[in-house]
Amino acid sequence: MALWGGRFSGGTSEAVAEFTESISFDSRLYKCDIAGSKAHVAMLAKQGIIPESTAKSIREELEAISRRIDAGDFEFKRDLEDIHMHIESALIGKLGAEGARVHSGRSRNDQVALDIRLYLREEAKRLSDGMRAFQKALVEKAAEYPDAIMPGFTHLQHAQVVLFAHHLLAYVEMFDRDIDRLADCARRLNVLPLGSGAIAGSTLPLDREFVAKELGFDRVGRNSMDSVSDRDFAMEFAGVLAIFGIHCSRLSEDLVLWSSQEFGFVELDDAFCTGSSLMPQKKNPDVCELTRGKCARISGDLVTLITLCKGLPMTYNRDLQEDKVALFDAIDTASAILDVYPAMISTMVPRVDRMAEAAADPALMATDLAEELVRLGVPFRDAHRKVGTLVKYCKEHGKDLDEVSLEEMRISIPEATEDFPKMFDPRASVAKRNLTGGTGFDAVKSQLEFWKKRL
Repeated sequence: MALWGGRFSGGTSEAVAEFTESISFDSRLYKCDIAGSKAHVAMLAKQGIIPESTAKSIREELEAISRRIDAGDFEFKRDLEDIHMHIESALIGKLGAEGARVHSGRSRNDQVALDIRLYLREEAKRLSDGMRAFQKALVEKAAEYPDAIMPGFTHLQHAQVVLFAHHLLAYVEMFDRDIDRLADCARRLNVLPLGSGAIAGSTLPLDREFVAKELGFDRVGRNSMDSVSDRDFAMEFAGVLAIFGIHCSRLSEDLVLWSSQEFGFVELDDAFCTGSSLMPQKKNPDVCELTRGKCARISGDLVTLITLCKGLPMTYNRDLQEDKVALFDAIDTASAILDVYPAMISTMVPRVDRMAEAAADPALMATDLAEELVRLGVPFRDAHRKVGTLVKYCKEHGKDLDEVSLEEMRISIPEATEDFPKMFDPRASVAKRNLTGGTGFDAVKSQLEFWKKRL
């Protein structure tokens, strides 16, 4: 009979037992569950609800159970449903009635809410560390090639000349926001739900503030109904990882394009690519492609959590058992990406010559002409139209912008000076963009110095 089976005349069917179990995925919460139970029994003893000797025995046995699970010497059984019942049953099996006192003043409803919050608090730190390592790899690669010039793209069309380092640092900025979001989420989830009971709190004289201090929570939940049913923090956590996944997917798409024969901007190390079972010449960027696919899973996990919680009546409903499946998958998937990506970035070799060749397209400096006209006092829209007319002239006459004479240029741009035909040097174009946040050599050097110091 289950520990909750006093009201029942028989056990659940085999099919129902299999359908309702969660130990297959929530066993990973055992350290959090044990930590929560140790703090809880310390409070129970402090409040005189259980003897100090009982609390001491329970704490010692909880530590022994933790060691057994660490060593793989603990049997998980489907009929014990979840990690909470496994640990409580083990306590009772060892300590008898004294072990059964552990659940005084709490419910699995507030217990699991505690465990998930403890778990996510640790995962936020671990994932943040992984994202920092990712940032470091990008910064180091950018610093290794501070002068490499490449075309920047809008609408996947050549737009303006940028530095390769500037492009990589854009992702460093994205991941920094992800780290900030994780920290913000960790702050919001750091609220103790234990002591809320199943829904209404407890008639026992619990000291929730004591438990909060023991476990490092900032405060206790102010409303017992909200505390046991709240999964905002889980949705928010998955949301942070989904945004991180979007950033990884965008970087992956860049690398897939850059490593193609058409671009040829980077060479990925063989360790991060695979071949074709049919075509001997193939080298496929599988890590990048799989990352795009895995990030779709993280987005799906977020949608699962949102949909799971939508329309649930107050307070706890068994639907919430499924929150951990999606949440753990999002964490595991993000972790897998962080395990491989920093090393792939570190071993990636930019093909600076191919980048420079593509960046030499004089059309990339068309905006430079328009801005030079602005310096001469021409309103920007007029300048834009005049340069556009020059581009049209070049297309009609089969010429690049740097192949027209000053006289030809003045047909479209009467204000053109003798300096205009000299404005198609990509390095000169980059060098002029040294405002804060720009792609100029000095601006990017400042960005690199900032990130090296910050990281």
